[in-house]
Order: sequence, then C-alpha cells, then structure tokens
Amino acid sequence: MVAKWIETFTGSLEQKKQYKQSLARLKELPQPYAKAAAGLQRYLMNQSGITDAETMISMYADLADLFEGAAANSTSLRELLGDDPAEFADDFAQAYGGKRWTDKERARLAQAISEAENETKEQ
Repeated sequence: MVAKWIETFTGSLEQKKQYKQSLARLKELPQPYAKAAAGLQRYLMNQSGITDAETMISMYADLADLFEGAAANSTSLRELLGDDPAEFADDFAQAYGGKRWTDKERARLAQAISEAENETKEQ
C-alpha cells in the first residue's frame, strides 16, 4: 500500500528500475562504445523532447541493445552512427512515439494563429 502511495508522487518504481538498468548497461560497455553511448544518451535526454517515461525507458533499452550488439560485432562507431551522430540521434528518437514537450507548444501556436485569423475576419 505504501508503494502505491509513493508511486503516485514519484512515478513507477519499476520504471525507475528499468531506466537505471538501461543506463548501467550503457556504462558497462567497452570503450569507445561506453563513451559514445553516454554522449548519445545525454543528447537524447536533452534534445528528444520525450516526456513519456515508458517511451524513454523503451528507447534507452533499445539503445543499450544496439550498442551491445555493435560492441559484440566490433562495428565501428562511424559504421553504427554514420557521419553525423546528431542526425542519427534525431532519427533514432523520431522512431519512438510518445508525448514530447513540444506537442503542447505546437498546439498553443496553432490555437494562437487560429484565434488571430478569427479576430481578423470579425473586423
């Protein structure tokens, strides 16, 4: 009962556990994969705009799978990420649905433009 009460305020404890497991998997990678994965994880956290915890957890688990596979196969980082790592990261994040903080702002912008058009028509 206490766990449910705590989760109401802090979110799912199971999700936090999964998130931490994915981050630990990324940290345990051999170099240079661990350093590249840390940079990619940081970029995704700051730039993906994803606010849905489930989506974020899934994305990081898949990122860990991807890097573990690359390390096991000795795939070069350039072969894995391409010439533009930011473009790779943006495409990677785009593959995941989920709510993004920009969704609310896009809706606000669209509403503001519609209201402005309506005011112009009424005059």
